[in-house]
Amino acid sequence: MRLGSEAAGPGAVRHPVFARYYARVSVGADARLGFAGVRGRLLAGLSGRVIEVGAGNGLNFARYPASVAQVVAVEPEPLLGRLARESARRAPVPVDVVPGAAEALPVESGAFDAVVLSLVLCSVRDVARALEEARRVLRPGGQVRFFEHGRGGGPAMRLTQRALDRTVWPALAGGCHLARDPVAALRRAGFELGPYRGLSLPERGPRLPASYCVLGTAWRQGGPPDAS
Repeated sequence: MRLGSEAAGPGAVRHPVFARYYARVSVGADARLGFAGVRGRLLAGLSGRVIEVGAGNGLNFARYPASVAQVVAVEPEPLLGRLARESARRAPVPVDVVPGAAEALPVESGAFDAVVLSLVLCSVRDVARALEEARRVLRPGGQVRFFEHGRGGGPAMRLTQRALDRTVWPALAGGCHLARDPVAALRRAGFELGPYRGLSLPERGPRLPASYCVLGTAWRQGGPPDAS
């Protein structure tokens, strides 16, 4: 549940209270709720140049494999960006943390072998535009690795998710939405879906509105990159 593009200025996002909360609880979620293992599976086998959109406090950085030549990590929230830069200094691969919005990535077209989307599509203002940008910056045949949460459960749970999205949840959770469908959004954006599977986190205990996750891969089909 990270930050997208509700900007106070060009490329900026300011959710200082939520950012402090997220920075604290995300570390515990990795250690106790199964997120660390999912992050490892998300990034396994990547190589070349990677752009991570919505890097948060940089919890993915330590899990990039040595085959990755460079990570450009885009994070618009100032506090999380500072924490991400601290994480980048400890990363096993080169990581450059830059400010910017998912809907206007500050990089050239067709320059990356992979895009990593990790708990970020829930909070971007314009999902379609963010995925257009992901497609733009990928080389033909490049891949998207995604670990996202979204709608799930039975009718009662989905009703609850929609009700929370219309009321208190985005304000409390830094712009996060619970009822989005990341797989459908990737398909609409023209990506070719590879293998993906649903997850429920935490793995044990009650199912919460934010528990329904999906982990998978999508591909940018061949052809020249879209013009920026």
